[in-house]
Amino acid sequence: MTRKKSRTLRITDDLDRLLERLPPAVRCALEARQEELVDLIEVVTDLGRRPEARFPGRFEMLTEDPVTRDDLRYMVDRIGAFGKDNRAGIEATLHRISAIRNRAGDVVGLTARVGRAVYGTIDILRDVIESGRSILLLGRPGVGKTTMLREVARVLADDLTRRVVIVDTSNEIAGDGDIPHPGIGMARRMQVPQPDQQHAVMIEAVENHSPEVVVVDEIGTEAEAYAARTIAERGVMLVATAHGNTLENLLMNPTLSDLVGGIQVVTLSDEEARRRKTQKAVLERKAPPTFEVIVEIRDTSTLVLHEDVAGTIDQMLRGQTPEPEIRTRNEDGEVEVRPAVPAPRVAPGHRDSGGQAAPTLAGPPPGHETLEGPRIFPYAVSRNRLSRAIGILGVPARIVRNWEEGDLVLTLRGQERRRSAVFDRMRQRNMPIFALRANTTAQMQAFLEEYFHLPQADQKEFAAREAEEAIRVVQGSGQPVDLSPQGLQLRRLQHELAQGAHLGSRSLGIEPQRHVRIYKQAPGAPTEDGLSDEPS
Repeated sequence: MTRKKSRTLRITDDLDRLLERLPPAVRCALEARQEELVDLIEVVTDLGRRPEARFPGRFEMLTEDPVTRDDLRYMVDRIGAFGKDNRAGIEATLHRISAIRNRAGDVVGLTARVGRAVYGTIDILRDVIESGRSILLLGRPGVGKTTMLREVARVLADDLTRRVVIVDTSNEIAGDGDIPHPGIGMARRMQVPQPDQQHAVMIEAVENHSPEVVVVDEIGTEAEAYAARTIAERGVMLVATAHGNTLENLLMNPTLSDLVGGIQVVTLSDEEARRRKTQKAVLERKAPPTFEVIVEIRDTSTLVLHEDVAGTIDQMLRGQTPEPEIRTRNEDGEVEVRPAVPAPRVAPGHRDSGGQAAPTLAGPPPGHETLEGPRIFPYAVSRNRLSRAIGILGVPARIVRNWEEGDLVLTLRGQERRRSAVFDRMRQRNMPIFALRANTTAQMQAFLEEYFHLPQADQKEFAAREAEEAIRVVQGSGQPVDLSPQGLQLRRLQHELAQGAHLGSRSLGIEPQRHVRIYKQAPGAPTEDGLSDEPS
């Protein structure tokens, strides 16, 4: 373990500039709590209710009198115009004021959120930033990704004199208003008129302003992932954040896996498969990663660093467990670095404790050939999950990018039922169309087992595996998932698994097509017992 010196964190909040825009009675009540203001999160003023100050884990009422329309008008007059997203800001600060409106469009509530700039957060990563490699920051909401991103931009622009352009879609990095917060230093900021235009502004930044570094908060769509790859291929350093807590989450995300190279299935020749002592269909990284370094932010003082993303992804596809570098800032402000430990290599064909064959990575193999098999076009179906199902079963199927090149179409039941010109053309040409109930690896695997006449898994094992995967999908995306039809006892098993994961579940349909739907319940909603709609 090595130790590095680190500076003390310094926080600035420009709180006076926010307080002066609050009604006098509310401002006086807050100024009387001067020592507590360092922890103030936001001030809530709703018409007809007492004004409220929110702190971590608690809130306090500030006055005995309720908020009036005059109080709200006082604030709006001093804040300025609100955008289409009902947000406004204060020039050169990170404070954000959000409005709640009634049906007539009048403001009936305001949330004044305190924005703070934290300096000293990136000393723990200074050497990585100075290397000039593209960096992706991962972490749960509120862990400090945007705070770190802001300081990365400042250090690159001021200390390393790079030409830095920030694509600030939500104005979280440099604040609302035309004048950005000084926390970004000499970096330039481009605002985005609509969130769905972020990818276009990313490309515009490169084409129009010749940056050496582009900084982006929250890459979340396929178009943005494509724009990121385009930027990286032009030799521009890219620093960004993305949805997902870990590198493994990112790899499993069909929309964003391209950021780390993506996954494809490669079919080996008989001779090569025998030489490697592995199955014919193996998983392989599809392309070089867009980001060369991945940083998982566990908390404000602990980071997990993957400095060789390509090598790490290759290890994961071989069934190995990578050992990344862990950096921690201790109470004395020193950074402790725990060096990476090489992961033990797993022999080809190794089976893990669950009995599943670990996928094996194949580099471009000599004598590589593709066996004849169905060419599958996935429509509204995850290509990565389908690749994973093909790799697990080792079947000679291929995925194509155009339905006219395919032998069959795999889609979702809801998509097939829609009246669509695309499906009309498919049917006119007698293209076989197979529909899944849900976009899960388990259902794709079940389809392939049936298509290739493979011995199918035990029904109880399949029902449990399908429910567990659906739980992961719901927890990750928030979208409900319908499972395959099952008998009463297996539906009860699936309900119990959903309950154990604190998710809602309900049985739908009529026998023999009755099935379970797993979904995410609204925060604060009473937990629904999925067993209640099943006969005892």
